[in-house]
Amino acid sequence: MSMSADMSPRPPCVSAEIEGNRLHLIDTGPGRLSELLHLIGGARHYLKLYFYMFESDDYGQWVMDRLLGALHRGIAVTLMIDSFGSSNADLRFFQPFQDAGGRFGVFGNRRSTRYLIRNHQKIAIADGKRMLTGGFNISKHYFGTPEDNAWRDLGLYLEGPQVAEAERWFDALADWVMAPKQRYSALRRLIRFWPKKEGTFTWLLGGPVRLSPWAQAVKHDLERGRHCDMVQAYFSPSRGMLRRLTALGMRGEVRLVTASKSDNTTTIAAARWLYARLIRNRVKIYEFLPCKLHMKLIVIDDIVYIGSANFDMRSLFINLELMLRIKNAAFAGQIRAFIDRDVKDCQEITQELHRRRTGPFTRLLGWISYGMVSVVDYTVTRRLNFPAHMRDVDED
Repeated sequence: MSMSADMSPRPPCVSAEIEGNRLHLIDTGPGRLSELLHLIGGARHYLKLYFYMFESDDYGQWVMDRLLGALHRGIAVTLMIDSFGSSNADLRFFQPFQDAGGRFGVFGNRRSTRYLIRNHQKIAIADGKRMLTGGFNISKHYFGTPEDNAWRDLGLYLEGPQVAEAERWFDALADWVMAPKQRYSALRRLIRFWPKKEGTFTWLLGGPVRLSPWAQAVKHDLERGRHCDMVQAYFSPSRGMLRRLTALGMRGEVRLVTASKSDNTTTIAAARWLYARLIRNRVKIYEFLPCKLHMKLIVIDDIVYIGSANFDMRSLFINLELMLRIKNAAFAGQIRAFIDRDVKDCQEITQELHRRRTGPFTRLLGWISYGMVSVVDYTVTRRLNFPAHMRDVDED
């Protein structure tokens, strides 16, 4: 995408108004960039941003220039990043922001026994009234097009009273990140005892506690659900979550969309290692073909989950995540129709196809991959990418 391209807002793929909150999904890279720049440009008092990955490429520089512009017009700006996710960006890239008066913090900038914990959230808030969240980061890989080899991803724009609930969490997180010592015991207590307001909207946290609020909620809904749709870039859940998903498949309907392309083939191998059990339990599996998939979206009956978390061990039990649970039948119907459109660009993984392309060596690689991605960060396991030709048989 040219940096001089028109940045007017794109029509949303899904939109709704629920209890005074306006929502719309943004499923294109240029659309997410446009919405983020408009959020920054429209701020009147303050901006609060946290991104797992904030790269210093052309797109990152474009966003940074808008943040500097906001500071120069008197807007208070807080920006936080994850030390591991943003490791490709030279910290000198953020120095002009700090020099201009921006409040800047880095999550996990000290090596310790908790080094593998990442803050995987993505949050941008303007004036406590408007926000963006979802699965996307600040990088060309999330703002480009499939022709640019960018990710298929989602952003959620939210305007209304629910923004204040997300901002409460941001402020608590900022206090922890900016503290002289980032004490993980305090962070765990914050996540475990964070008060959540249940209703149509529920903000759910994930993090390094025994069973995070996000994991508890999705566990509960899977146990009672009859109809589940998942679009998951990284699918490697625990045995317990897998058991709940397959049980739902036997008593109802489950449709799973996963990645056929990624910058990390280890994650694909891990997901495929689970296919045989899923297929035996009547779960319909589809692999997205057009480009790399980075989406995180779940619909269980009339409940929608959208945010930063994958359905995998790291997002369920280790990483800090932020998920919005929305209980609304009409909105869930719109999301299912959106998933229907993506399924048309998928290949269904039948039992015959899975058997044909899976042999003993492939199963071994899948087992190793599942073990690796369950604990080690994807940025690390990407270095273990298995070449595409390392299969027992060629795929049709």
